[in-house]
Amino acid sequence: MIRLSTLPRRCFDGIIPAKVATCSADGTPNVAVLSQVYLVDGRHVALSRQFFNKTTRNITENPHALIVIWDPVSFDIFRLRARFVRSETSGCTFETMAVRIEAIASHSGMKGIFRLLAADVFEVDRVDQVTGHLDPPSLALATEEDLPLAHPDGPADAREELWALQRVSQRITQATDLDGLLNDVLACLATDFGFQHAKVLLHDEPSNTLFTVASRGYPDSGIGSEVAVGCGLIGTVAQERRVLRLGCLDTELGYGRVVRAGLEAQGQRSQLAPPIPLPGLPDAQSHVALPLVVGTQLVGVLALESRERRAFENWHEAFLGVVADQVAAGMARLGDDDPLDETDPAQEARRFLLYRDDDCIFVDGEYLIRNVPARILWRLLTAYRDAGRTEFTNRELRLDPTLGLPALKDNLESRLILLRKRLEQKCPDVRIVSRGRGRFGLELDCAVVLDERASPAG
Repeated sequence: MIRLSTLPRRCFDGIIPAKVATCSADGTPNVAVLSQVYLVDGRHVALSRQFFNKTTRNITENPHALIVIWDPVSFDIFRLRARFVRSETSGCTFETMAVRIEAIASHSGMKGIFRLLAADVFEVDRVDQVTGHLDPPSLALATEEDLPLAHPDGPADAREELWALQRVSQRITQATDLDGLLNDVLACLATDFGFQHAKVLLHDEPSNTLFTVASRGYPDSGIGSEVAVGCGLIGTVAQERRVLRLGCLDTELGYGRVVRAGLEAQGQRSQLAPPIPLPGLPDAQSHVALPLVVGTQLVGVLALESRERRAFENWHEAFLGVVADQVAAGMARLGDDDPLDETDPAQEARRFLLYRDDDCIFVDGEYLIRNVPARILWRLLTAYRDAGRTEFTNRELRLDPTLGLPALKDNLESRLILLRKRLEQKCPDVRIVSRGRGRFGLELDCAVVLDERASPAG
């Protein structure tokens, strides 16, 4: 007898769509494709219910079902003989499953339409393995993923990820500024685990958006790019504050596209939003995004992706969850303090134009930055023009009501990082340089001309 708890967790990742077979009271069968089978515990699974009219009707008449799941590595097939127990519309199981569907719906432009109605919980009475459909997989193929990676200098049962976690922790605790912390963490994830494509987005409370402040592995860094909270995969993770791991995006999103096509065929196109392009790699197959939370405060999102299917396993989710918690705590630790004094010259002129109504700045006719970072830059440039100031403190920015920083958690340091990186990209002869904790300098290798208008039309 096979126990449910011994099945590989990858069987529940939805890489190969599962199926459920049910019968009505008069014996009429029905087979449906499942978007998600969730392992609740050693005796129960939950099936996602978005539509399932016939399946739902059948299990109210006859609670028995046959659920078929696949191992995407060995292609073993398992049949779960199960009995319907209850439907959940709230709680941990429901919310965990809902995040996945919410993200797919958002990316397919069906937010609020394609959603989880209930998590149907079944008790599994028996698990059978289907045999004879393929030649037996080799032992190496069947077990390679699950073998622990031993550290060469450690005991045989020491897992390599513990050493990597120690290295990440050390970098976080030794970081003296937020920029260094984020870059060090992304470097560790790349060198220790081969996660070459990763980004950190931080939360801007006033606009309720996430902006990219650090990235690794992309031809275009994407610094400053924005995602609205609740929009797409990353925005959904931020809104729900739950980890999201997808192992085969074309399959996951394909399910959403089929549903969308059906709704369009029924004349519901006007209710659908435009599909949202995937962030980062256009051909990403695996994606994991983790919320960065301090107490009850959303700080941002750590997002990783890969062109490989199943690049992120179940244990990666737990490991990266620890990393995300440490990053959030490290960001909270790197608070801010006060000033110093120095000065630097200027030569070639750069023209900065502020559009007040749109809260954005252009440099030499090219868009540079907007919102709070734009207001900060304008304050620094006008202080330099009017009084020759080049040294500033975080504290004085916090006390300036014209900047519109939130009263509680302003994420000032992250906004300064974003501003610093946008200047590096668009105007490298104007720089914001750290002078130590809570202090920074404005360095210029050019003269600056400041202009101000109401709006682009003004």
